[in-house]
Parts: sequence; structure tokens; C-alpha cells
Amino acid sequence: MVDATLSTSMPEREPVPTWARLMLWIHRHLIFEAAGKPRIKIATAVNFHKIATVFIIYAMMDHYDNFSTGAWIYLSLHGVYGYCWLIKDLGFRDHQLDRDTAWWGALNMYVLLIAWYWLIPWLFIARHVEPSGPMLAAAVALHTLGVVTMIAADGQRHFTLKHKSGLFTGGLYAYTRNPNYLGEIMLYSAFAMLADHWLAWAVVGLATFSTFLPRMYQKDHAISRHPGWADYKARTGLLIPWGLLNGRALLERLRRP
Repeated sequence: MVDATLSTSMPEREPVPTWARLMLWIHRHLIFEAAGKPRIKIATAVNFHKIATVFIIYAMMDHYDNFSTGAWIYLSLHGVYGYCWLIKDLGFRDHQLDRDTAWWGALNMYVLLIAWYWLIPWLFIARHVEPSGPMLAAAVALHTLGVVTMIAADGQRHFTLKHKSGLFTGGLYAYTRNPNYLGEIMLYSAFAMLADHWLAWAVVGLATFSTFLPRMYQKDHAISRHPGWADYKARTGLLIPWGLLNGRALLERLRRP
């Protein structure tokens, strides 16, 4: 017999939308827990993609004879981002990637998601897009802000969880519950801006709705068991730091003694 007092005192978890559960199920069974003997670490497959990207983009530049200033800037932004990722991986790897999977699980990850990122530079370079000066400046600014936000958020999460459990609500996480995914969406949006094609934005949308958002909802489900969750959820955005954008967070900070 279940104790009634105990059962009513247990916190109710945040639900994960049905479509997000489906995406998580697909990723789990086709990538993270793919049938077969685990032979490759997921992080290794991801890191190979990051290393190869700069060479693939340069090969596109050579094939299409596109060595414009815009192409070189794109190569620097998208290509070197992969090495920023490697520095992050060396310092504080995402534990979700520190797992082994079968070879076809790694292949599925490329087919379902990460190989599509190479479509964006192809759209930019093959079409010889010539972005304006203001567009280049906006893309560089958005990309820089995105990389810094993503790495700072992952670092804060990694080192905080090493020393405490439960909710951590300070720093970047005081305004959005997922600053790391916000940073990734920002930097890939910078690439889509430069490509200037709806397919580039479709790739960003694919990553957002098939991977980033489902993981955000899964995280909310996991952390909603901790005390203080309701208040934390009320003052933060799932992704967008609305409190910063509308000035509310700044006003609250100014009112503090």
C-alpha cells in the first residue's frame, strides 16, 4: 500500500511533449543505443566532423574557384568553430557524447543531423554569394556571441555540477535555462545568414526541432524534481532570455540593496 502523504508530496515533473519524446526515442535507438557492438565513441565521430569541416569548406572554395573575401571569412567562421569545439571538448566534454555506439549509430548521426551542416557552406560558396559589409559584420558578431555563450554555458554547467547537485540558477542560467543551445543556434544562424538561402535556415531548423528542443524539454523534466523549480521556471525562458531582452532582469538587479 502506498503512503498517501508520501505520494502527494512528490513533485510533479515537467512533461515532455509527445513529438519531443519521439525525437529522443529516434536518437536513442538509432544513434546512442544503436544495435550492434559498441565500437566508436560518439564524441570521436562528432570531433571528426569538427576537424574535417575546415578542409571540406576549402575544397568547396577550390572546386568552385571562389576565393572571395566573403568565402575566406566564411571559412574562418565555420571552419575554426570546429576547433573551438575541440578546445571545449578537451576541457569539459558533454557527458552525453562520452558513450560508445555501433558504427552504424555514428553513421546515422551523420545522416540524420551533422552532415547536413555542410550544406550551408555549399549554398554559400557554390552560388558565389557576395554578402554586404554590414551583413558580414552582423554574421561575425552573431557567431562570436554564439560561440562565447555556448562555451561559457557548458563550462559553467560542467564545473558547477562537479561541486554541487540540484538546480544551479546563477550566471548565464539566471536568464535562460539553456544558454548552451541558445549559443549554438546563434552561431549556426550566422552561417545561414551568410548563405542567404531558405535551405540553410531549414538546416538550422532541423537541428533545433530534432535535437536541441527535445533535449531542452528532457532537461526540464529531469530538473523539475528539485526544490525551487517553479520559481526558477517562472523567471527564466526555456531558450530566449526574455528577462534580459525586456529589461526586467536589469530593473530587478537595480532594485536590490
